[in-house]
Parts: sequence; structure tokens; C-alpha cells
Amino acid sequence: MSFAGEVKQELLDHTGRTRHCQLAELAAFFSCFGQVIIEEDGDYIIKFLTENLTVWKKCFILVKKAFHTVPDLSIRGHHQFLLYILDDEDALAFVKAIQVSDRNPLVSEPLISRMCCKRAFLRGIFLACGSISDPNRGYHLELAVGERERAVRIQEMIGVFELEAKIIERKGSYVVYMKEGAAIADFLNVIGAHMALMDFENVRILKEMRNSINRQVNCETANIKKTVSAAARQMEDIQYIYDRTGFGCLSDNLSQIARVRLENPEVTLKELGEMLEPPIGKSGVNHRLRKLSEIAEDLRKKDQGF
Repeated sequence: MSFAGEVKQELLDHTGRTRHCQLAELAAFFSCFGQVIIEEDGDYIIKFLTENLTVWKKCFILVKKAFHTVPDLSIRGHHQFLLYILDDEDALAFVKAIQVSDRNPLVSEPLISRMCCKRAFLRGIFLACGSISDPNRGYHLELAVGERERAVRIQEMIGVFELEAKIIERKGSYVVYMKEGAAIADFLNVIGAHMALMDFENVRILKEMRNSINRQVNCETANIKKTVSAAARQMEDIQYIYDRTGFGCLSDNLSQIARVRLENPEVTLKELGEMLEPPIGKSGVNHRLRKLSEIAEDLRKKDQGF
């Protein structure tokens, strides 16, 4: 099962204890794939049509709990799952409770006024039209909600929990999405996917540790290359001076550092300074080596006729 499937399977068992939360999650389902049908005799029927088996099961559970009625179920083909509230009285109770309105296709504000109901509604939206990538591959969560107005309202609702989500248009449909690992982790917490959150965070921590170690190794490797390269230049300059004039023309301090560096090409500047008599610090060693480099450069210019 994919990571997204695992998240949705966990949310199947997460049902709000209070009726207002159950209604908020049902409202999310209804806004995505629900329909009110008015028959010729004026009777009402509520219809849900989804291609997601988990959502179908969750919708059945919520209707049964919130309205104390058993909805009718049917399957069309292999991937279309239908749920009906056929009794006119139950259907009218549903319309009244969910506050269905043609002017408000998403959800009635009083229905999600509580923070717990906002969580339930977002849980329903994720179940109905959400997806999340495997954190081992990357961080991406999206809610393919369709209409722009719906996307903006869901983005605002997510913002209530101090999370930043963005909106993108894809083939005429609007998608609310997140690509930051921390924000996705917080969203999983908001909708109650706590086991998935733990798995997600474990992967995220391991990836961050790996990245940190890689950065440290790369930094140390770069420093080693830099040190080796500098030491090679120093050795080249010192050898040039020795071959050209010997060390007799150098001051005692420069002669000493030149000999010690030739004998110890692999040591650091700090270690080099500790080998001198008397010992000197890293900056002092660097100063003397720089002087040797200048002397070598002057000799090269003379040899080239400058």
C-alpha cells in the first residue's frame, strides 16, 4: 500500500466523537461528490458517488452515526461506489444538518465554526480529494478541489492552523498544495493522522541527518582539498627558492619554516607552528609562508626577465 493509502486507511478509523464533527466531515464529502436529488413527487434523495473505497466506507460510518440510519450502498462497475439516503425524512434531515445551499457549494460557516470541526472538515477533504507523496521520495501534499473559490476557502482554513498552503491551476482545476516537510507534518497532525505523522517524521529526521552528514563530509573534504592544494603550492615555492638560491639568503625564521615544511608536507599550519623553536601560532606560520611565496614569485619574475 502506498503512503497516501496508509494515511487514508488510518483516517478511516478516525471518526469524530461529537455529532458536529461528524457533520463537518460529511459536509466535506458532500462538497466533493455529493448530490441532492428531488424526485417528481417532491421527495428528497441524497446521493454520494466516489471512486475511493475508503471514502465510501467512511461516508457510510458517518451517515450511520450522525443520522442513526443505514444508507443504501451499491457498486457500479469496478471503481464507482454509490451511497444513497433514500428515505425522504432522513434526506431532509441531512439537507438541514449539512446546510446544503446552491449559493454556498463548499460548506456553511456555522458548521465549521469550532476548531475541532475545521479539523474534521479538512480530514474529509483530504480523504475525498487529497494525496501525499512517499516522504522517502519527496515532500508533496495536495488537495485537488476543483473550483477556485473552493481552493481559496480551503487555503484560508488551513491558514487558521498557521500553516501555509499554495494554490496552482492544473488543466482548469485548482489544487491546494504544500511542499514543505514541516508544514505537511503539521497538516497530518491537524487531520488526526498521528501514526502516519510518526512515520513521516521518522523519515524526515533520517533524511535531515543524512543531509547534515553529507554537508559536513563535503565541507571537510573541501577543506582537506584546500589544505592539500595550499601545502602543494607552499612546497613548490620553497623548493624553487632552494633550487635557485638555497636557504642561505633567508632570515632564520623563514629558513626554519621552509625546512620544517619540506620535511612535513602533510601537516596543518597549526601543527607546523608547534614544530618550530620557539613555537608560533597559525597566523604566524601563515605570515612566514606568505613571505616565502612572495620571495619565490620575485625570483620567478627575475628568471623570466621582468
